[in-house]
Amino acid sequence: MQAIQFLGNLIMNKTNKNLLCRLCSSSQLISVLELASTPPANAFISKEYLEFSQKKYPLELFFCEKCSHVQLTEVINPNELFDHYVYVSGTSPVFVEHFASYANSVVETYKPSTKNYILDIGSNDGTLLKFFKRLGYRAIGVDPAIEISKKAQEDGIETINEFFNWETSEKIKSKYSLASLITANNVFAHCDDLIGFTKAVSNLLTNDGLFVFEVSYLLDVYQKTLFDTIYHEHLSYHSVLPLIKFFYSNNMELIDVCRVDTHGGSIRCVVKKKENKRQINKSVQKLIDLENSFLLNDKNTFINFAKKIKDRKKELITLINKIKSSNKSIAGFGAPAKATTLMYEFELESDVLDFIVDDSPLKQGLFSPGLHIPILPSSAINKLKPDYLLILAWNFADSIIEKNKKFTESGGKFIIPLPNLQVI
Repeated sequence: MQAIQFLGNLIMNKTNKNLLCRLCSSSQLISVLELASTPPANAFISKEYLEFSQKKYPLELFFCEKCSHVQLTEVINPNELFDHYVYVSGTSPVFVEHFASYANSVVETYKPSTKNYILDIGSNDGTLLKFFKRLGYRAIGVDPAIEISKKAQEDGIETINEFFNWETSEKIKSKYSLASLITANNVFAHCDDLIGFTKAVSNLLTNDGLFVFEVSYLLDVYQKTLFDTIYHEHLSYHSVLPLIKFFYSNNMELIDVCRVDTHGGSIRCVVKKKENKRQINKSVQKLIDLENSFLLNDKNTFINFAKKIKDRKKELITLINKIKSSNKSIAGFGAPAKATTLMYEFELESDVLDFIVDDSPLKQGLFSPGLHIPILPSSAINKLKPDYLLILAWNFADSIIEKNKKFTESGGKFIIPLPNLQVI
Protein backbone atom coordinates (compact mmCIF):
# COMPACT_ATOMS: atom_id res chain seq x y z
CA MET A 1 0.00 0.00 0.00
CA GLN A 2 2.91 2.33 0.70
CA ALA A 3 3.94 2.07 -2.94
CA ILE A 4 0.44 3.07 -4.05
CA GLN A 5 0.42 6.03 -1.70
CA PHE A 6 3.82 7.16 -2.90
CA LEU A 7 2.46 7.21 -6.45
CA GLY A 8 1.00 10.60 -5.65
CA ASN A 9 4.37 12.14 -4.86
CA LEU A 10 5.13 12.69 -8.53
CA ILE A 11 7.39 15.69 -8.32
CA MET A 12 10.17 14.68 -10.71
CA ASN A 13 8.32 12.69 -13.38
CA LYS A 14 10.30 11.75 -16.44
CA THR A 15 8.58 13.14 -19.52
CA ASN A 16 9.32 13.49 -23.18
CA LYS A 17 7.57 14.92 -26.20
CA ASN A 18 6.49 12.82 -29.16
CA LEU A 19 6.34 15.26 -32.05
CA LEU A 20 5.38 12.62 -34.63
CA CYS A 21 1.85 11.34 -35.22
CA ARG A 22 1.34 7.99 -33.47
CA LEU A 23 -0.60 6.60 -36.42
CA CYS A 24 1.16 7.86 -39.56
CA SER A 25 4.51 9.19 -38.20
CA SER A 26 3.91 12.60 -39.80
CA SER A 27 5.44 15.72 -38.22
CA GLN A 28 2.49 17.82 -39.40
CA LEU A 29 0.96 18.30 -35.94
CA ILE A 30 -0.91 21.49 -35.07
CA SER A 31 -2.19 22.55 -31.63
CA VAL A 32 -6.01 22.73 -31.51
CA LEU A 33 -6.93 22.74 -27.79
CA GLU A 34 -5.05 23.77 -24.65
CA LEU A 35 -6.56 22.80 -21.28
CA ALA A 36 -5.32 23.68 -17.80
CA SER A 37 -2.08 21.92 -16.89
CA THR A 38 -2.57 19.12 -14.35
CA PRO A 39 -0.62 16.51 -12.42
CA PRO A 40 -1.06 12.93 -13.68
CA ALA A 41 -4.77 12.17 -13.35
CA ASN A 42 -4.37 9.25 -10.91
CA ALA A 43 -1.58 10.80 -8.81
CA PHE A 44 -3.41 10.57 -5.47
CA ILE A 45 -1.25 11.19 -2.41
CA SER A 46 -1.34 10.18 1.24
CA LYS A 47 -1.33 12.61 4.15
CA GLU A 48 2.42 12.51 4.79
CA TYR A 49 3.12 13.93 1.33
CA LEU A 50 0.74 16.90 1.48
CA GLU A 51 3.63 19.29 2.07
CA PHE A 52 4.99 18.51 -1.40
CA SER A 53 3.81 20.40 -4.45
CA GLN A 54 2.90 18.05 -7.28
CA LYS A 55 4.26 18.99 -10.66
CA LYS A 56 1.74 19.87 -13.38
CA TYR A 57 2.16 19.06 -17.06
CA PRO A 58 0.73 20.66 -20.21
CA LEU A 59 -2.53 19.17 -21.44
CA GLU A 60 -2.65 20.16 -25.09
CA LEU A 61 -4.31 18.43 -28.03
CA PHE A 62 -2.67 18.25 -31.44
CA PHE A 63 -4.28 17.45 -34.79
CA CYS A 64 -2.37 15.57 -37.50
CA GLU A 65 -2.85 17.40 -40.78
CA LYS A 66 -1.87 14.30 -42.74
CA CYS A 67 -4.19 11.60 -41.27
CA SER A 68 -6.44 13.71 -38.91
CA HIS A 69 -5.53 11.73 -35.76
CA VAL A 70 -5.89 13.75 -32.53
CA GLN A 71 -3.32 13.26 -29.76
CA LEU A 72 -1.19 14.61 -26.93
CA THR A 73 2.53 15.16 -27.45
CA GLU A 74 3.48 15.29 -23.74
CA VAL A 75 4.38 11.75 -22.63
CA ILE A 76 4.81 10.91 -18.94
CA ASN A 77 6.92 7.86 -18.07
CA PRO A 78 4.39 4.96 -18.21
CA ASN A 79 6.02 3.26 -15.21
CA GLU A 80 5.05 6.29 -13.12
CA LEU A 81 1.46 6.10 -14.38
CA PHE A 82 0.73 2.37 -14.33
CA ASP A 83 3.07 0.41 -12.03
CA HIS A 84 0.89 1.30 -9.02
CA TYR A 85 -2.41 1.97 -10.76
CA VAL A 86 -5.41 2.66 -8.52
CA TYR A 87 -8.29 2.11 -10.95
CA VAL A 88 -9.97 -1.28 -10.52
CA SER A 89 -12.67 -2.41 -12.99
CA GLY A 90 -14.44 -4.74 -10.55
CA THR A 91 -15.39 -1.92 -8.15
CA SER A 92 -17.89 -0.55 -10.68
CA PRO A 93 -21.15 -2.54 -11.06
CA VAL A 94 -21.74 -0.73 -14.36
CA PHE A 95 -18.44 -1.97 -15.77
CA VAL A 96 -18.94 -5.50 -14.46
CA GLU A 97 -22.26 -5.65 -16.29
CA HIS A 98 -20.67 -4.11 -19.39
CA PHE A 99 -17.88 -6.68 -19.50
CA ALA A 100 -20.34 -9.56 -19.06
CA SER A 101 -22.30 -8.30 -22.08
CA TYR A 102 -19.06 -7.63 -23.97
CA ALA A 103 -17.76 -11.20 -23.57
CA ASN A 104 -21.11 -12.73 -24.59
CA SER A 105 -21.41 -10.47 -27.64
CA VAL A 106 -17.89 -11.16 -28.91
CA VAL A 107 -18.27 -14.94 -28.52
CA GLU A 108 -21.73 -15.03 -30.15
CA THR A 109 -20.75 -12.76 -33.05
CA TYR A 110 -17.23 -13.91 -33.89
CA LYS A 111 -17.01 -17.40 -32.34
CA PRO A 112 -13.27 -17.42 -31.55
CA SER A 113 -11.74 -20.88 -31.44
CA THR A 114 -11.63 -22.57 -28.04
CA LYS A 115 -8.48 -24.41 -29.13
CA ASN A 116 -6.49 -21.26 -28.44
CA TYR A 117 -6.55 -18.85 -25.51
CA ILE A 118 -7.93 -15.33 -25.15
CA LEU A 119 -5.45 -12.61 -24.15
CA ASP A 120 -6.58 -9.35 -22.54
CA ILE A 121 -4.03 -6.52 -22.68
CA GLY A 122 -4.39 -4.15 -19.73
CA SER A 123 -6.41 -6.85 -18.00
CA ASN A 124 -6.57 -4.97 -14.68
CA ASP A 125 -8.25 -7.17 -12.04
CA GLY A 126 -9.39 -9.71 -14.65
CA THR A 127 -13.07 -8.71 -14.67
CA LEU A 128 -13.51 -9.26 -18.43
CA LEU A 129 -11.46 -12.45 -18.49
CA LYS A 130 -13.63 -14.01 -15.77
CA PHE A 131 -16.58 -13.86 -18.16
CA PHE A 132 -14.59 -15.44 -21.00
CA LYS A 133 -13.54 -18.21 -18.60
CA ARG A 134 -17.20 -18.87 -17.78
CA LEU A 135 -17.81 -19.28 -21.51
CA GLY A 136 -15.23 -22.06 -21.68
CA TYR A 137 -12.09 -20.24 -22.80
CA ARG A 138 -8.61 -20.24 -21.35
CA ALA A 139 -8.10 -16.61 -20.36
CA ILE A 140 -4.74 -14.91 -19.88
CA GLY A 141 -4.13 -11.30 -18.85
CA VAL A 142 -1.17 -8.95 -19.15
CA ASP A 143 -1.00 -5.79 -17.04
CA PRO A 144 1.78 -3.57 -15.62
CA ALA A 145 0.01 -2.72 -12.32
CA ILE A 146 1.83 -4.69 -9.64
CA GLU A 147 -0.78 -4.92 -6.85
CA ILE A 148 -3.76 -5.33 -9.18
CA SER A 149 -2.05 -8.08 -11.20
CA LYS A 150 -1.25 -9.93 -7.99
CA LYS A 151 -4.90 -9.73 -6.91
CA ALA A 152 -6.09 -11.01 -10.32
CA GLN A 153 -3.67 -13.93 -10.04
CA GLU A 154 -5.02 -14.73 -6.57
CA ASP A 155 -8.53 -14.69 -8.03
CA GLY A 156 -7.63 -17.38 -10.55
CA ILE A 157 -6.79 -15.26 -13.62
CA GLU A 158 -3.42 -16.10 -15.20
CA THR A 159 -1.78 -12.68 -15.31
CA ILE A 160 1.57 -11.57 -16.70
CA ASN A 161 2.76 -8.49 -14.80
CA GLU A 162 4.44 -6.55 -17.61
CA PHE A 163 3.84 -3.81 -20.15
CA PHE A 164 2.71 -5.23 -23.48
CA ASN A 165 5.26 -4.83 -26.27
CA TRP A 166 7.13 -6.99 -28.81
CA GLU A 167 9.36 -8.57 -26.18
CA THR A 168 6.36 -9.49 -24.03
CA SER A 169 4.52 -10.91 -27.05
CA GLU A 170 7.50 -13.15 -27.79
CA LYS A 171 7.52 -14.43 -24.19
CA ILE A 172 3.78 -15.12 -24.33
CA LYS A 173 4.05 -16.87 -27.71
CA SER A 174 6.88 -19.04 -26.45
CA LYS A 175 4.90 -20.10 -23.39
CA TYR A 176 1.31 -20.21 -24.65
CA SER A 177 1.55 -20.27 -28.49
CA LEU A 178 -0.97 -18.07 -30.41
CA ALA A 179 -4.24 -16.46 -29.35
CA SER A 180 -7.57 -16.75 -31.16
CA LEU A 181 -8.71 -13.46 -29.66
CA ILE A 182 -6.83 -10.49 -28.19
CA THR A 183 -8.73 -7.75 -26.38
CA ALA A 184 -7.57 -4.36 -25.11
CA ASN A 185 -10.04 -2.06 -23.42
CA ASN A 186 -9.26 1.60 -22.79
CA VAL A 187 -5.63 0.69 -23.49
CA PHE A 188 -5.15 1.60 -27.16
CA ALA A 189 -5.30 5.27 -26.13
CA HIS A 190 -2.60 4.81 -23.47
CA CYS A 191 0.23 3.57 -25.67
CA ASP A 192 2.84 5.93 -27.11
CA ASP A 193 4.21 3.39 -29.60
CA LEU A 194 1.02 2.25 -31.32
CA ILE A 195 2.92 0.86 -34.30
CA GLY A 196 5.04 -1.38 -32.06
CA PHE A 197 1.97 -2.33 -30.00
CA THR A 198 0.05 -3.37 -33.12
CA LYS A 199 2.94 -5.42 -34.51
CA ALA A 200 3.12 -7.24 -31.15
CA VAL A 201 -0.63 -7.97 -31.32
CA SER A 202 -0.29 -9.33 -34.86
CA ASN A 203 2.65 -11.46 -33.71
CA LEU A 204 0.40 -13.26 -31.20
CA LEU A 205 -2.72 -13.74 -33.33
CA THR A 206 -3.62 -16.88 -35.25
CA ASN A 207 -4.25 -16.14 -38.95
CA ASP A 208 -8.03 -16.35 -38.36
CA GLY A 209 -7.82 -14.59 -34.98
CA LEU A 210 -9.22 -11.17 -34.11
CA PHE A 211 -8.07 -8.12 -32.19
CA VAL A 212 -10.98 -6.41 -30.41
CA PHE A 213 -10.51 -3.17 -28.51
CA GLU A 214 -12.66 -0.49 -26.96
CA VAL A 215 -11.56 3.10 -26.77
CA SER A 216 -13.13 6.48 -26.08
CA TYR A 217 -14.64 7.85 -29.31
CA LEU A 218 -13.45 11.25 -30.50
CA LEU A 219 -16.86 12.03 -32.02
CA ASP A 220 -18.50 11.59 -28.60
CA VAL A 221 -15.81 13.72 -26.95
CA TYR A 222 -16.61 16.48 -29.43
CA GLN A 223 -20.40 16.12 -29.59
CA LYS A 224 -20.95 15.85 -25.84
CA THR A 225 -18.12 18.17 -24.73
CA LEU A 226 -16.42 15.32 -22.86
CA PHE A 227 -13.19 17.24 -22.49
CA ASP A 228 -12.52 15.67 -19.09
CA THR A 229 -11.67 12.38 -20.81
CA ILE A 230 -8.54 14.23 -21.95
CA TYR A 231 -5.69 13.51 -19.52
CA HIS A 232 -2.09 12.35 -19.67
CA GLU A 233 -2.84 8.62 -19.63
CA HIS A 234 -4.88 9.08 -22.81
CA LEU A 235 -2.31 9.92 -25.43
CA SER A 236 -4.65 9.31 -28.40
CA TYR A 237 -8.27 10.31 -29.17
CA HIS A 238 -9.47 7.87 -31.78
CA SER A 239 -11.82 8.11 -34.74
CA VAL A 240 -12.47 5.56 -37.47
CA LEU A 241 -10.90 7.03 -40.61
CA PRO A 242 -7.35 7.42 -39.22
CA LEU A 243 -7.58 3.91 -37.70
CA ILE A 244 -8.48 2.34 -41.07
CA LYS A 245 -5.36 3.82 -42.68
CA PHE A 246 -3.23 2.90 -39.68
CA PHE A 247 -4.18 -0.77 -39.52
CA TYR A 248 -3.91 -1.21 -43.28
CA SER A 249 -0.37 0.16 -43.22
CA ASN A 250 0.41 -2.46 -40.55
CA ASN A 251 -0.94 -5.44 -42.57
CA MET A 252 -4.24 -5.53 -40.70
CA GLU A 253 -7.80 -4.38 -41.44
CA LEU A 254 -10.54 -2.78 -39.37
CA ILE A 255 -13.60 -4.90 -40.23
CA ASP A 256 -16.27 -3.88 -37.73
CA VAL A 257 -16.94 -1.01 -35.35
CA CYS A 258 -19.85 -0.27 -33.05
CA ARG A 259 -20.60 2.51 -30.61
CA VAL A 260 -20.94 1.68 -26.91
CA ASP A 261 -21.95 3.79 -23.92
CA THR A 262 -18.88 3.43 -21.69
CA HIS A 263 -16.91 6.54 -20.66
CA GLY A 264 -19.61 8.77 -22.11
CA GLY A 265 -19.18 7.23 -25.56
CA SER A 266 -16.72 4.70 -26.95
CA ILE A 267 -16.21 2.49 -29.98
CA ARG A 268 -15.56 -1.24 -30.06
CA CYS A 269 -13.28 -2.02 -32.99
CA VAL A 270 -12.66 -5.43 -34.54
CA VAL A 271 -9.42 -5.93 -36.47
CA LYS A 272 -8.11 -8.90 -38.49
CA LYS A 273 -4.91 -9.81 -40.26
CA LYS A 274 -5.04 -9.11 -44.00
CA GLU A 275 -4.90 -12.84 -44.82
CA ASN A 276 -8.04 -13.45 -42.74
CA LYS A 277 -10.98 -13.87 -45.16
CA ARG A 278 -13.63 -12.16 -43.00
CA GLN A 279 -15.50 -9.39 -44.80
CA ILE A 280 -15.56 -5.72 -43.79
CA ASN A 281 -18.88 -4.81 -42.15
CA LYS A 282 -20.96 -1.87 -43.40
CA SER A 283 -20.62 -0.38 -39.91
CA VAL A 284 -17.15 0.91 -40.83
CA GLN A 285 -18.31 3.07 -43.75
CA LYS A 286 -21.36 4.18 -41.79
CA LEU A 287 -19.19 5.75 -39.08
CA ILE A 288 -16.82 7.28 -41.62
CA ASP A 289 -19.80 9.04 -43.20
CA LEU A 290 -20.95 10.21 -39.77
CA GLU A 291 -17.52 11.57 -38.90
CA ASN A 292 -17.34 13.42 -42.20
CA SER A 293 -20.72 15.01 -41.52
CA PHE A 294 -19.30 16.47 -38.29
CA LEU A 295 -16.08 17.59 -40.04
CA LEU A 296 -14.01 15.46 -37.70
CA ASN A 297 -11.17 15.56 -40.23
CA ASP A 298 -10.96 19.38 -40.01
CA LYS A 299 -8.64 21.02 -37.48
CA ASN A 300 -11.05 23.98 -37.10
CA THR A 301 -13.63 21.64 -35.57
CA PHE A 302 -11.38 21.20 -32.54
CA ILE A 303 -10.27 24.82 -32.40
CA ASN A 304 -13.99 25.72 -32.05
CA PHE A 305 -14.36 22.97 -29.42
CA ALA A 306 -12.61 25.25 -26.90
CA LYS A 307 -15.57 27.66 -26.91
CA LYS A 308 -18.00 24.88 -25.94
CA ILE A 309 -15.79 24.04 -22.95
CA LYS A 310 -15.71 27.68 -21.82
CA ASP A 311 -19.52 27.82 -22.01
CA ARG A 312 -19.87 24.71 -19.80
CA LYS A 313 -17.40 26.18 -17.31
CA LYS A 314 -19.31 29.46 -17.11
CA GLU A 315 -22.60 27.61 -16.47
CA LEU A 316 -21.17 25.52 -13.63
CA ILE A 317 -19.31 28.38 -11.95
CA THR A 318 -22.48 30.50 -12.02
CA LEU A 319 -24.38 27.69 -10.28
CA ILE A 320 -21.63 27.11 -7.71
CA ASN A 321 -21.41 30.81 -6.86
CA LYS A 322 -25.17 30.86 -6.30
CA ILE A 323 -24.98 27.80 -4.00
CA LYS A 324 -22.01 29.15 -2.04
CA SER A 325 -23.65 32.56 -1.59
CA SER A 326 -26.51 30.71 0.15
CA ASN A 327 -24.00 29.13 2.59
CA LYS A 328 -24.65 25.66 1.21
CA SER A 329 -21.95 22.99 1.14
CA ILE A 330 -20.78 20.94 -1.84
CA ALA A 331 -18.88 17.64 -1.92
CA GLY A 332 -17.74 15.61 -4.91
CA PHE A 333 -18.87 12.08 -5.77
CA GLY A 334 -16.40 9.82 -7.53
CA ALA A 335 -12.66 10.23 -8.03
CA PRO A 336 -12.02 8.85 -11.53
CA ALA A 337 -9.03 10.04 -13.54
CA LYS A 338 -11.26 12.36 -15.54
CA ALA A 339 -12.09 14.29 -12.37
CA THR A 340 -8.57 15.72 -12.33
CA THR A 341 -9.04 17.40 -15.72
CA LEU A 342 -12.55 18.57 -14.80
CA MET A 343 -11.48 20.02 -11.44
CA TYR A 344 -8.51 21.92 -12.84
CA GLU A 345 -10.28 23.26 -15.92
CA PHE A 346 -13.42 24.27 -13.99
CA GLU A 347 -11.48 25.52 -10.92
CA LEU A 348 -13.11 23.08 -8.49
CA GLU A 349 -10.65 23.55 -5.64
CA SER A 350 -10.91 22.99 -1.88
CA ASP A 351 -12.88 26.23 -1.45
CA VAL A 352 -15.59 24.64 -3.63
CA LEU A 353 -15.51 20.93 -2.69
CA ASP A 354 -15.24 20.04 1.00
CA PHE A 355 -14.39 16.40 0.24
CA ILE A 356 -14.88 13.69 -2.39
CA VAL A 357 -16.42 10.26 -1.80
CA ASP A 358 -15.34 7.21 -3.78
CA ASP A 359 -16.18 3.51 -3.45
CA SER A 360 -12.65 2.30 -4.22
CA PRO A 361 -10.75 1.29 -1.04
CA LEU A 362 -7.51 2.05 -2.93
CA LYS A 363 -8.41 5.75 -3.07
CA GLN A 364 -10.09 6.22 0.31
CA GLY A 365 -7.88 8.06 2.81
CA LEU A 366 -5.84 9.66 0.02
CA PHE A 367 -5.99 13.19 -1.41
CA SER A 368 -6.83 14.29 -4.95
CA PRO A 369 -4.00 14.97 -7.40
CA GLY A 370 -2.55 18.44 -6.92
CA LEU A 371 -5.61 20.04 -5.31
CA HIS A 372 -5.37 17.70 -2.28
CA ILE A 373 -9.07 17.34 -1.51
CA PRO A 374 -9.65 14.34 0.84
CA ILE A 375 -11.13 11.14 -0.63
CA LEU A 376 -13.56 9.50 1.81
CA PRO A 377 -15.85 6.44 1.78
CA SER A 378 -19.51 7.01 0.89
CA SER A 379 -20.45 6.71 4.58
CA ALA A 380 -19.12 10.30 4.86
CA ILE A 381 -22.26 11.54 3.10
CA ASN A 382 -24.47 10.68 6.10
CA LYS A 383 -21.87 11.81 8.62
CA LEU A 384 -20.92 15.17 7.08
CA LYS A 385 -24.27 15.88 5.33
CA PRO A 386 -23.30 18.09 2.37
CA ASP A 387 -26.16 20.01 0.74
CA TYR A 388 -25.02 19.14 -2.78
CA LEU A 389 -23.03 16.30 -4.34
CA LEU A 390 -21.25 17.23 -7.56
CA ILE A 391 -20.94 14.00 -9.54
CA LEU A 392 -17.37 13.96 -10.88
CA ALA A 393 -17.91 10.41 -12.19
CA TRP A 394 -20.79 11.80 -14.27
CA ASN A 395 -20.84 8.81 -16.67
CA PHE A 396 -22.15 6.75 -13.73
CA ALA A 397 -24.65 9.42 -12.63
CA ASP A 398 -27.77 7.24 -12.96
CA SER A 399 -26.39 4.39 -10.85
CA ILE A 400 -24.89 6.80 -8.28
CA ILE A 401 -28.20 8.62 -7.81
CA GLU A 402 -30.11 5.33 -7.62
CA LYS A 403 -27.69 3.95 -5.03
CA ASN A 404 -27.90 7.09 -2.88
CA LYS A 405 -31.64 7.70 -2.68
CA LYS A 406 -31.30 8.41 1.03
CA PHE A 407 -29.35 11.55 0.21
CA THR A 408 -32.06 13.02 -2.01
CA GLU A 409 -34.83 11.85 0.32
CA SER A 410 -33.19 13.86 3.11
CA GLY A 411 -33.14 17.00 0.95
CA GLY A 412 -29.75 16.66 -0.73
CA LYS A 413 -29.26 17.52 -4.41
CA PHE A 414 -27.00 16.09 -7.09
CA ILE A 415 -25.19 18.22 -9.66
CA ILE A 416 -24.29 16.55 -12.96
CA PRO A 417 -21.73 18.76 -14.77
CA LEU A 418 -21.54 16.98 -18.14
CA PRO A 419 -22.56 16.41 -20.89
CA ASN A 420 -25.15 19.06 -19.89
CA LEU A 421 -25.44 20.75 -16.51
CA GLN A 422 -28.27 19.29 -14.42
CA VAL A 423 -29.41 19.58 -10.79
CA ILE A 424 -31.29 16.51 -9.52
